[in-house]
Amino acid sequence: MLFQIKFYLKFLLKSKNKHGIHSPFVYQLVSDCFYDKTDKKWYKTLHRYRKSLLNNHTVIAIEDFGAGSKSLRSHQRKVSDIAKNAGITKIRAQLLGRLSTYFEAKHILEIGTSVGIGTAALSLSNPNSTIITLEGCKNTATIAKENFEFFNLKNIEVVVGNFSSTLAQTLNNKTFDLVFFDGNHQKQPTIDYFEQCLAHTHHNSVFVFDDIYWSKGMQDAWQYIINHPKVTVSIDTYYWGLVFFRKEQVKEHFVVRV
Repeated sequence: MLFQIKFYLKFLLKSKNKHGIHSPFVYQLVSDCFYDKTDKKWYKTLHRYRKSLLNNHTVIAIEDFGAGSKSLRSHQRKVSDIAKNAGITKIRAQLLGRLSTYFEAKHILEIGTSVGIGTAALSLSNPNSTIITLEGCKNTATIAKENFEFFNLKNIEVVVGNFSSTLAQTLNNKTFDLVFFDGNHQKQPTIDYFEQCLAHTHHNSVFVFDDIYWSKGMQDAWQYIINHPKVTVSIDTYYWGLVFFRKEQVKEHFVVRV
């Protein structure tokens, strides 16, 4: 916790709003997507999806392959607690959906389904996309799949198993427009997943990394990622890190308040 507070204070000192951004690409992204306050029709369904999970007090057994939740330590957890403490927040789920539509992502990969709130946001905001989401815990994946079916989300494929095997199989001969890294939350696995996905990008692909200040290890992984020679533009929003591979742009890093 002290680590996160320390870096949040540093973030506040370094971060800028859109008026301090001189890159046209990043300025437009922040203005038209990050700061988009218009009410989307799909927000209502996403709210109902999330609310259904918060009202689900079924207890399931959890198998954590990564760092797990900082607030949930038991391997027997209520679905409602997972949605509240380990699932993506409402604000970030909405932003994830807006990112998908802003970049017109057709092929999306999510590493870490949890109970599917982020996946639902991607699906509802961009129903013409195809989404592959990877989840390590079969019981959590079952909850997500039941909700996808109930809310008629047809463009989602759930792959269950340890990411060390399922990611390579999923990436085979595919290229992705958007990859959301929201699983494991440890330094070396995050770097490994990033490296594996690099060969499956194109000029306009975007990678979104969750909880880049989760721990020193995650901060180290983020520094490795933004310094990678294939990464040109990177954006630190504190909770998320975004990287782009636009070859025509000079390598530059932005710290942005969202």
